[in-house]
Amino acid sequence: MWGNAKVVTDSSGQQAIALTLDQSTSSAFRSKKTCLFCRIDIEIKLVPGNSAGTVTTFYMITEGAWEFHDEIDIEFLGNSTGDPYTMHTNMYARGQGGREKQYKFDFDPTQDYHKYTIIWNKDWILFLVDDKLYRQIKNNQIYGAPYPYYYPMRVYATIWDAENWATQGGRVKTDWSQAPFTAYFRNYRSISCSPFGNDPLCVPGSGWFSQQLDDSRQGSGDSSWFNQELDEVGKQKLKDVDDKNKIYDYCTDSRRFPDGYPSECASQ
Repeated sequence: MWGNAKVVTDSSGQQAIALTLDQSTSSAFRSKKTCLFCRIDIEIKLVPGNSAGTVTTFYMITEGAWEFHDEIDIEFLGNSTGDPYTMHTNMYARGQGGREKQYKFDFDPTQDYHKYTIIWNKDWILFLVDDKLYRQIKNNQIYGAPYPYYYPMRVYATIWDAENWATQGGRVKTDWSQAPFTAYFRNYRSISCSPFGNDPLCVPGSGWFSQQLDDSRQGSGDSSWFNQELDEVGKQKLKDVDDKNKIYDYCTDSRRFPDGYPSECASQ
């Protein structure tokens, strides 16, 4: 941990990490270990009130040269009091990013903790909120699309000032009279499996490996996160989230891609 990060006891008596932003410093924490293919869960309660200009993040990133880095990103973009948060998701592979999709919630993420999950395996990346699937990124390397596959990542959580772009494209700035801005994190869990290993915990059908993400995966047989495709019910539920919650998709941004969309967009 660094910056204004500290361990606190929340109102329920559980330990949590408080990350605070003010004009002098941001704050963050990171995992002690890296993983190559894993499931990461954490509960977060976001900054309440006027959080415009602030960004609270939960992401995974490789270590090494930035121009070749891999990253899996969830960023929560603050807003003016009464306006909803935006969940910004993205992926980088070998330094190639620009795979943004954004969502609004059906709930106020500042009033209570909600669970956010990143699942990364050799075939896809999943983003879940309260065990509900919001986004899937397929491994389309065969079609030339970037995908993080070869290098382990470390988990980070941060809060920082991004008033130049975070809220309404930077039109709404951070109101520092509202500082400090504090987000809370608790119940971090990391589960990692190597696709080439023989750990008994990673055998399909055993324990957490075969647990279902939600009822959208029921009836799929072996529903392990590590190697199971979504069934038709799951695909329909993902479409429902797209229709109801998604507010931006790089695969439909014709202004950004006037000469044609990235290759993986055809398969989504």
